Amino acid sequence: MTRLVVGLGNPGPEYEWTRHNIGFHVLDHLARHEGLLFRSARELDGYAGPKAFQVAQSFDPDALLLKPETFMNRSGEAVAPVARFVSAEPTEILVVYDDLDLPLGQLRLRPHGGSGGHNGMSSIIDTLGTDRFPRLRIGIGRPRTDAARHVLERFTEKEMPEAEVSAIEASEAALDWLKTGDLEACMARYHSRWNQGA
Repeated sequence: MTRLVVGLGNPGPEYEWTRHNIGFHVLDHLARHEGLLFRSARELDGYAGPKAFQVAQSFDPDALLLKPETFMNRSGEAVAPVARFVSAEPTEILVVYDDLDLPLGQLRLRPHGGSGGHNGMSSIIDTLGTDRFPRLRIGIGRPRTDAARHVLERFTEKEMPEAEVSAIEASEAALDWLKTGDLEACMARYHSRWNQGA
């Protein structure tokens, strides 16, 4: 059984450490921790679908880490074909993404739910035809300006330590889920840890 962890973001150096790209950084940390390298979609053996993504492959556990390169609003165009290719059920797909309704650094695991107005999630829900897949939301704080501008801003120097810690903590939770497949246990374990001192 191949599980997918999908990190959402926008491709290109100009988006590095912008709020919308925290999902990419979670996967980057997870890949480094596990000694995995991201490669072009063309190097995914046997895959003949759309290739606007980077992928890192793990064999223990059996998993793919996926970073869509379609730009945020079309994330589902990369996710759905890969999910079909590896025969991953929606419950075997964890999507990691930013949430401006959560304070900076807060994390939430959920088994399913709507898009919450997040365009990347809307695209994935539309292309998969369901919202019954797990997601890990990472707080980026409420905008002081309009939301569209806020998500494309870089974290400030003061915010960066919190953003980096949240990416590391999210990657630990994602790895736990990959190894066990037990979302309920992950939620119980990590929510209690994340809420200490909150």
